[in-house]
Amino acid sequence: MGRCDICANSSVKCPYPLRRDGSCYTYVSPSSLTRHNFSAIIATVKPETLNDVLNTYRSYGHRAYGESVTELQHALQCAAFAQQAGEPPVVIAAALLHDYGHLCHNLGEDVAERGVDARHEILGAKLLKDLFCDEIVDAGRLHVPAKRYLCWKEAGYFDSLSDASKISLELQGGPMTDAEAKKFESEPHFELAVRIRRYDDMGKVPDMQTPDLDSYRPLLEGFVRRVA
Repeated sequence: MGRCDICANSSVKCPYPLRRDGSCYTYVSPSSLTRHNFSAIIATVKPETLNDVLNTYRSYGHRAYGESVTELQHALQCAAFAQQAGEPPVVIAAALLHDYGHLCHNLGEDVAERGVDARHEILGAKLLKDLFCDEIVDAGRLHVPAKRYLCWKEAGYFDSLSDASKISLELQGGPMTDAEAKKFESEPHFELAVRIRRYDDMGKVPDMQTPDLDSYRPLLEGFVRRVA
C-alpha cells in the first residue's frame, strides 16, 4: 500500500490503489468536481452500512475544517448544539452528518482558499442517499443553499458569517436571488436545512467538549433505511 501524494498527509497512508501519477483512485480533479462528476469517488467510497460512515469519520475526521476545529469536532459540535437546544432526533442526526462530503472529496483541507467549490453538499447527499432517510440526505444537500438563502432573507446574516464562510459563499454563488429563494422554499425539507445551517454556523469552538462519535450510534440507527 502506498501513500497518495495528493489526498494523504505525512501521517496517513491512503487505503486506495495508486495511479501512476501518485494519486489514488478516489482523487478527482477540481475541474471534474465543478462539473459534478463524482462517479470515481462514489464508486470507491460509497458507504453500505452505518459502520462504514462512522469509520470514515474515524479515518478522516482529523482533517482541518478550517475554523480552528477538525471535521470531526465540527460534526460533533453541531450535533451537541442541536441536542442542547432540545431538537428532535432527526435534527441532531442531520447536524452530525451534514458535512459528510467534506471527508470524501480528497481535494485538500484548503480547497476553498484555492478557489475551488468542492460541492461537498452534493457529494455527501449522493453518498448517503441509499443509506439514510430523505430528511437526513436533504438536510445535507441543502445546507449550503440554506446559507445563500439566509443571506437573502435575513438582514445581518451575512455579517454574522465567519471569514471562511464568506469566502465559500462567494464560490457557492453568493446570496440567492428572489427566484432562487422561491425555488428553495419549494423544497420539502428546506426548513430542516435552515435549522441545520444555524448549527453549522455554531460548530466552530476550539476545544469544546462534546459527546463522542459512538454515543450517537443508537440515534443514527433510527434513520438508516431498512431493506424490504
